[in-house]
Amino acid sequence: MGTLKLFSIPRTGTYLGILVLIGAAGGDQPLPALTPNAAIAAMVNAVDANRLKASVETLVAFGTRNDFSETQSTETHGVFAARDWIAGQFRSIAAGTGGRMSVALDTYLQPKTPRTPRAVTESSVIATLRGDAPGRLYVMSSHFDDCDGRCTDGVGVEPGADDNASSVAAVLEAARVMTSTHFKGTIIFAAFDGEELGLWGSNHYAHELAAARAPVLAVLNNDIIGNSVGGDGESEPDVIRVFSQGLPAGTNVDAVNLVGSENDSPSRELSRFIAEVVPLYVPNFTVRQIFRSDRFMRGGDQQSFQAVGYAAAIRFVEAHENFTHQHQDVRMQGGVQYGDLPQYIDAQYLRRATQANVAALATLALGPAPPTGVQMPLEHLGYTSTLRWTPAAGAVSYEILWRATDAPQWQHARDVGDVTQSTVHVSKDDYILGVRSVDANGLRSPAVYPTALRE
Repeated sequence: MGTLKLFSIPRTGTYLGILVLIGAAGGDQPLPALTPNAAIAAMVNAVDANRLKASVETLVAFGTRNDFSETQSTETHGVFAARDWIAGQFRSIAAGTGGRMSVALDTYLQPKTPRTPRAVTESSVIATLRGDAPGRLYVMSSHFDDCDGRCTDGVGVEPGADDNASSVAAVLEAARVMTSTHFKGTIIFAAFDGEELGLWGSNHYAHELAAARAPVLAVLNNDIIGNSVGGDGESEPDVIRVFSQGLPAGTNVDAVNLVGSENDSPSRELSRFIAEVVPLYVPNFTVRQIFRSDRFMRGGDQQSFQAVGYAAAIRFVEAHENFTHQHQDVRMQGGVQYGDLPQYIDAQYLRRATQANVAALATLALGPAPPTGVQMPLEHLGYTSTLRWTPAAGAVSYEILWRATDAPQWQHARDVGDVTQSTVHVSKDDYILGVRSVDANGLRSPAVYPTALRE
């Protein structure tokens, strides 16, 4: 099927249901100024620093959350005591949802590996807030296991305040402030077991979702988000990092090089979405996009989802880590306090990190679904770019976005109306283009990069 020949006209027009837009080439249309949504703002503002701090301190008080403390766990000590407390918190939250939220454990036996002394029972906590529309699932995740200087030590003192009670506290708090709202998309609030020894809990759960063909559209993983001062003394209490994957598993590298899409994976588009949304709701708080799957030569639970095909997954991390507080035995050495202790948690910083998650997650789950089947056909050489797509649930119009090939963030946008194909006077040779959905409340979906198509 060939691309329809479109009339060249001096203003917006419609022909056979296809919106035609011809304008000046390149950067004539800046991104629109977004307006905060009152319901989302209320959820963001409800995040409470004192509750976050209390959750961190409660998790630390279990003494250890090491995987290998599972056989010695009591009601007040060990990894399963922490798991049961997290599950109890979710159940208390779920009690006020009229049956829309359920809580379950994802438990299995992890076989012995070359790094571990024996097989170990893993048990993650999964709370699911059912949305009103099918086909859309969003995950906010953390891990609750922790580690001292020996990650298979089930008897040592392992506070795990920042890594990763901070993120479990954030996930619990997000559930508290969000569950009174009816969302279009279903939200999973997850506290995974077994991250420290190989992403075990998240890997098991991600494979379950993939086997069920669950429609996971975005994963917001949180790991180490509660400290605002790095071990080198650097401090940026108004910045959080978001790490995003470049090339998804199974990428055809030749095809990527042919069209120049190496910086437009679903993970990168989710990162750009978060960077645009968060400042609307969390004033003077910046998302620093790090175009790398995780810290250098390191990893996190978002990678379990990426590995099974859920490419739109990112990781939140504090701006400056303190490595004397990560995977360390608690001790004083050379005048330096080692250990992941709760006194190093900045509750106000953790509040802003949690608010960033709530702002992004609520916008995803309340807003329109992203367009699917997005294509950019090439029939002949020319000076315009045509994009087409399949309609998205909840969308009343669509925006075509573009940016220079060396720009990290979208720079320009044009609302093309409620159509499924449009042409803009923007050169596909010089710019990166994408499409996003817009709903009646002005909420936007993440952008979708088009598949190139010869016709």
